Amino acid sequence: MLKLDIHVSQATVSKYMVRTRKPPSQSWRTFLKNHLLDLVSIDFFTVPTATFRILYVFIVLSHERRSVLHFNVTDHPTAQWTAQQIIEAFPFETAPRYLLRDRDSIYGNEFRRRVAKMGIKQVCMAPRSPWQNPYVERLIGSARREGLNHLIIWDESHLRRIVRNYLAYYHESRTHLSLNKDAPDGRVQESAGVGKIRAIPVVGGLHHRYTRRAA
Repeated sequence: MLKLDIHVSQATVSKYMVRTRKPPSQSWRTFLKNHLLDLVSIDFFTVPTATFRILYVFIVLSHERRSVLHFNVTDHPTAQWTAQQIIEAFPFETAPRYLLRDRDSIYGNEFRRRVAKMGIKQVCMAPRSPWQNPYVERLIGSARREGLNHLIIWDESHLRRIVRNYLAYYHESRTHLSLNKDAPDGRVQESAGVGKIRAIPVVGGLHHRYTRRAA
């Protein structure tokens, strides 16, 4: 108000100031947006096989371009195994600043020690709040709806191959509204003069990559 040449006593200002019950803090959405370049998310999801085994797929997702930095499959996840996946995802001092995860017991003492030694700060979601990890949850849902729900999985190697094929489609061909309708790896816009539109089957024919090629 002083900058507007309006002179009011300090007591009057204090009287009419809106008081909050707790110090102001950024929302969860704002936190995710502000740390987009320095934040990765991790999560597991399960896939049943034709022989009724339960396999676990581990995902490491970068928020910057919604790209999957690392994945692996196991039938018996442990804290040590999970910690090793983080090491493989970020070799040679490429670790991010923050790692977003849920409070699953799989992230035990061994996992926390390994991650701390890499200089990564863990950010834990509130219990039963998957909406706080929206990017990796959306990826898992897409992988199920667009691939795994339509296939019968036989074993670990088969699942690993299917996930690898889907992620190749996800990175190279599948566009995202949040990336200005681009793919995580980036796609060049092809002009109409290049040629006719051709459909290339991907993910075993479940999806197609559309591109222009000269006749």
